[in-house]
Amino acid sequence: MRARPPTRQFVVKLHSRCDLACDYCYVYEMADRRWRAQPAVMSESTAHDLVSRVAEHVRAHDLDQVDIVLHGGEPLLAGPARIESLLRAATDRVPARVAFTVQTNGMRLDERFLGLFAEWGVRVGVSLDGTKAGHDRHRTRRDGRGSHDAVTAALGKLTGPDFRHLFAGLLCVVDLAVDPLATYRELLRFDPPVVDFLLPHGSWSAPPPGRHPGDPATPYADWLMPVFDQWYGESPPRTVVRQFAEVITLWLGGTSGVEGLGEQASPPLVVATDGAIELSDIVAAVQPDAVDTGLNVATDPFDAVVLPTPRLASECLACPVVAACGGGHPAHRYRAGAGFENPSVYCPDLFRLTSHVRARLAHDLAALT
Repeated sequence: MRARPPTRQFVVKLHSRCDLACDYCYVYEMADRRWRAQPAVMSESTAHDLVSRVAEHVRAHDLDQVDIVLHGGEPLLAGPARIESLLRAATDRVPARVAFTVQTNGMRLDERFLGLFAEWGVRVGVSLDGTKAGHDRHRTRRDGRGSHDAVTAALGKLTGPDFRHLFAGLLCVVDLAVDPLATYRELLRFDPPVVDFLLPHGSWSAPPPGRHPGDPATPYADWLMPVFDQWYGESPPRTVVRQFAEVITLWLGGTSGVEGLGEQASPPLVVATDGAIELSDIVAAVQPDAVDTGLNVATDPFDAVVLPTPRLASECLACPVVAACGGGHPAHRYRAGAGFENPSVYCPDLFRLTSHVRARLAHDLAALT
């Protein structure tokens, strides 16, 4: 174990339930069942303890800014009063600038919430899986109806003249069954400042769709590379595709700001609705106990958290692209009975994609010199 560096981002699970039933959800559809025993909504008392611990952490490390991400479940289920109470408390009591973001499925994102977020300067990220057909394949209501129409209607409000300054970007999960460039074009329709393409979560023990452990095929790289080429060739760029930008940064010797690419200098901490302090909740999707610190904001400071020492598989340490892929997301390295010291289940895809980015970058740098 190693001492944890100062934490600059806190992911707050304000509500532990959701009003959608997305079939790929890492919270509700994989191995983690802890949400069943957690309070549906974070209590005022726990929120008070959370803010006190953030303020304590800021003072201890003389931080000038921290990020608080309202997450879930679906955080808007907590309601505007509970959300505003937390925003007010953090703004009043944390002796640093607090940058607020909410990550929402968009189903409840109306003028009431947008007005609240405008008042407190909360930036809003929305999950949208591209076209109506692609989105509604997975992101359904509990009765099976699609959610695309409701989400895009909410995006219409968010991207209008009154609230566009709050728009943080779009999050899209890759689906091999849909056209990548059609997906990208649909996301660009909303002029997002940032796009995040996420790989479906899975492991060696429960592989993601289309990935067969040990198969050298690269279906996810094949999906992402045309999008990279389109994005990279745009002048001026129409958005920032975070994963592509981070791979370029890593190839140029920088550090990662994205979980699952390279090593993060200051990984976020997660606070559950019961106040439990946890490591990445994505890792909990494959091994729930791996994120449990045994700590709670009611009794423990954030500095009490220690990180497991990162250990990459020997194959990764000898790999020529490890500087860019970092071994992939820890959850994707998991194998039952063998833990996390394995290559990513996405290893062939990561190798091909990061190599492709490096080749494009090297070609352009050579042209400049």
